[in-house]
Amino acid sequence: MASPAPEPDRPGGRRVLARLLVRTALVLALLLAVAWGVVALTLDGPGRLAGALYALASLALLVGLRPFRRGWLAALGLFLLVLGWWLSLAPSNERAWLPDVARLPRMRIEGERLEVTNLRAFRYRSESDFDERWEERSYDLATVTGLDLAVCDWGEKWIVHTILSWEFADGRHLAISIETRKELGEGYSAVRGFFRQFELYYVVGDERDLLGVRTNVRGERVRLYRLDVAPAAARALLRSYAARVERLAREPAWYNAATHNCTTTIRLHAEELGAAHPWDWRILVNGKGEELLYERGQVDTALPFEELRAKSDVTAAAQAAGEAPDFSARIRAGLPPRPGAR
Repeated sequence: MASPAPEPDRPGGRRVLARLLVRTALVLALLLAVAWGVVALTLDGPGRLAGALYALASLALLVGLRPFRRGWLAALGLFLLVLGWWLSLAPSNERAWLPDVARLPRMRIEGERLEVTNLRAFRYRSESDFDERWEERSYDLATVTGLDLAVCDWGEKWIVHTILSWEFADGRHLAISIETRKELGEGYSAVRGFFRQFELYYVVGDERDLLGVRTNVRGERVRLYRLDVAPAAARALLRSYAARVERLAREPAWYNAATHNCTTTIRLHAEELGAAHPWDWRILVNGKGEELLYERGQVDTALPFEELRAKSDVTAAAQAAGEAPDFSARIRAGLPPRPGAR
């Protein structure tokens, strides 16, 4: 007569249950890794056939080899080979780029003088019909007076696009948007953004371009917040941005929708300067980032949050300003003040 199976409350039964739970966790982790590898091979590699063959090979190793440890380790080794290949993919500055990202900006600093080359100041009639204007401008870093954050909302609840804009004593503003550098015929995809599909690109530009194209051409809503950042800290951040722009001209890098996007990259610059606030999930799910800024007192908190959010909407003002030379001044008329400026 066969002996009864060990009960879970007995030592032998607990060991069997623990072994089963560990094995299940290892299998699930490996399957997730394999799924990632399939997508990586499909998007960044030879294509769907390679992804399918990789999946079949991984499952064959996991199921066919015994004992379990040997099959699991073999499938893990195959995944590590795919991961090593993926990490070896190199970004490039030499591709057939879309016109709005065709030129690499340069930001050279000598003392307190910032010289910007290939500053984008396009004039748009539609997203596909525009006058290309790449300009050279110089700025006195000693005259930085503040830093503003633009939140560009296209209707998604959880995700927005963020742009920083530096204010100078002469009334000018320098906007920088961290984006994907897309090739001809290429469009943005949230899924592809997690893989090695797009190079990282800093659009250095005029607010009439970077903000105006979103409000007046793409139909997005833009909210503009004056941040509680001291001029010295704003200057240091701009220097950090300039160094990164120069480095990208020499050493291209990959955009990543999680680790190097329009918001997480801002945090990386703040970390570099030792000025980063504690991590919060709303940094990644940046559609909730405005609430985070309010909770931390980095924007004007004299108003209730929803009222501040409504008063910070510059969409109508930007549409009315159009191509006006004083576009930046017009969209700031009536904005809630910078914290501490009341």
